[in-house]
Amino acid sequence: MKKIKLFDLSRQYSRLKPTLESKISRVLATGQYIMGKNVIAFEKNVSKYLSTKNAVTCNSGTDALIMALRSLDIGQGDEIITTPFTYFSTIETILLVGAEPVFVDIDPKTFNIDTAKIEQKITKKTKAILGVHIFGHPYEAKEVKKICKKYKIKMIEDCAQSFGASIDKKQTGTFGDIGCFSFFPTKNLGCAGDGGMMITDNSQLANKARMLRNHGGIQRNVHNLIGYNSRLDEIQAVILLEKLKLVTKLNKDRIKIAREYHQSINNDKVVTPSNFNNVNHIYHQYTLIVDNRVKFTDYLSKSNIPFGIYYPKPAYMQPAVKKRMGGLPKLKVTEEICKKCVSIPMFPELTKKEINIIISVINDY
Repeated sequence: MKKIKLFDLSRQYSRLKPTLESKISRVLATGQYIMGKNVIAFEKNVSKYLSTKNAVTCNSGTDALIMALRSLDIGQGDEIITTPFTYFSTIETILLVGAEPVFVDIDPKTFNIDTAKIEQKITKKTKAILGVHIFGHPYEAKEVKKICKKYKIKMIEDCAQSFGASIDKKQTGTFGDIGCFSFFPTKNLGCAGDGGMMITDNSQLANKARMLRNHGGIQRNVHNLIGYNSRLDEIQAVILLEKLKLVTKLNKDRIKIAREYHQSINNDKVVTPSNFNNVNHIYHQYTLIVDNRVKFTDYLSKSNIPFGIYYPKPAYMQPAVKKRMGGLPKLKVTEEICKKCVSIPMFPELTKKEINIIISVINDY
C-alpha cells in the first residue's frame, strides 16, 4: 500500500487528466491567456453556484481580501475586528491597507470567532468585522450581520476554506458586503496555481474591485485608482470551470469521510470536531484536539500517519504582527486550541482502507 498523505492532489488530477489536458491545450492554442472567455464563464458560473450577483476573480485569496478592504475604503486608522485563529494572510491584508486588527477570542467547539465577545471590542474606529469560516465550518454569519447592521459597520467574509459551505442552505460569502475566496490548489475548489475571487451583490463594490485587480482601471490606458496586477489567467479559469462541476460531490465525499471519523474514532484522549445542525460543514480540514500534542504527533509519525498543525500560534503572536501592536491580547481559548490542535488526512480521494488505518491508529493511541 502507498504511503498515506495529508493531501494528495495527484489523485484528483488523474481523474480529470484527459479533460484538463485537452482544454488547456485549446487555451494555449488561442494565444489569449489573460482575462478571456474562460474567466468570464467561470465568474458567471460561480455567481450562479453561490447565488450572488457579482463574482470578480483575481490572483489569490490574499489579493481578494486586500481589494475587498480597499473597495470598502478601509485604511489608515481604521479598526477591523477579526479572529486570531486563521492563516496569516487574513491579518496581513488588514495591516497592508493601513488598518489595525482587533482580535476576538474563538469558540472552543467551532474554532470560529466567538460572536458573543464581538460587541465589547467595537469602538468609534471600528469599520468592519472580518470573520473566517475556519476549516470549512461556517461562523455565525447571521449573528455577525445583525451586529454590523446595529453599529453600521461593514462585514467581510473570509471564505478561503469554505467554498460550498452554507448556513440554512445560504452559501458562505453571501451574508456580508463582500465574500473572499481562495483557489489555492489544496482548497475544496482549487486550481493548479494561485487564484482568488470576491463576491458581492453590490455592483459599485464589484466595479471598484474590477478596477483594482487591473491596475486601477477597466478601460485600456485609463487608470482611475492605484490598483494591482491581480488577474486570474485563462488556464486556471478552465481548470476551475471543470472542478466547479465536481465540487458538490467532492464536498459530499469529504462529509462522508468526516462522518466515518466521527462515528469510528473512539478514544477519550482525542476530541473530534463539532458540527451544528443548521450548517453544512465541508471539512477543508478535520481537526482534532489532544492534550499532549507532542506525544500524539510523535505517535502518528511512528505509525506513518501524516498530520498538520493549523495553526501553531495565534496570529497576534507572529513576529510581523507583534511589531505593529502596542500590546498583545491574552485570548485564553485561542492559545489553548493552538497548543492542542492536530489535523489528520482529509481529501475526497482518501480510500476506505486508508480511512480505516487512520481510525485504527488513533483508537490505539
